Amino acid sequence: MWMIFFRFCDFLYRFVPNKRRRDYLRQVKLYDWYRKYMALKHTFPELNFRHTKMVKGGWNIGFIVDKKYVFKVRKQVDSTIPHDKIVRQKRITDALSPYSPLRILNTEIVKIGEYVFYKYDFIPGKNLNEFGFKTIIKHRKIWARQIADFIYKIHNARPSEIADLQTPDGDGWNHNDLCNNMIINPKTMKIIGVIDWEYSGWGTLETELDNCTRFSNTMRKSGIGDIIRVEYDKLSKK
Repeated sequence: MWMIFFRFCDFLYRFVPNKRRRDYLRQVKLYDWYRKYMALKHTFPELNFRHTKMVKGGWNIGFIVDKKYVFKVRKQVDSTIPHDKIVRQKRITDALSPYSPLRILNTEIVKIGEYVFYKYDFIPGKNLNEFGFKTIIKHRKIWARQIADFIYKIHNARPSEIADLQTPDGDGWNHNDLCNNMIINPKTMKIIGVIDWEYSGWGTLETELDNCTRFSNTMRKSGIGDIIRVEYDKLSKK
């Protein structure tokens, strides 16, 4: 849907008479999406780009290519962002993956000209927060146990590879955006993976628990957040 919308806007911008204004609109409003898309096509000619879905959220836009790979890139190019910050997400996911009971995808960093893409495998499934209220109610206990187990093991992990990223104002590792990024296998109705780690870092347990439902009214109303806390308390007392 986003790709159709952006193509339509791109077409409309052709009728803007001032070239500088056209370029500004395409860069700022459409995030230079077409140039980024074409950069990928030229770099990966072996992939089937006829089946591409565009996604948008947070700092990034992304391209799901042929339901095989996801390429994410910042909406706006910012040359002031240091290289260490760009690879930070990869460092965290690589270090925490062995501790996770749910799938964390290996991230590959692909630099094409001025663009830096995060590339990882596509996980087929549906985001938990996209399910309806009745479905969340039906499966909330199973999902809450999985989420609590994930938070417990990730938050309390202490991989030496990212010890330098710890700060005094936290008590463990967080994903920090679980509400939007838990993928469900529609056949088994179990959580199979956690994606999009750009907000991850060292923080407080309360923040991680809050962010399980913070960005979804449906999830908050379902009561799954309270069950997650109960299940986490059980794990922490063992």
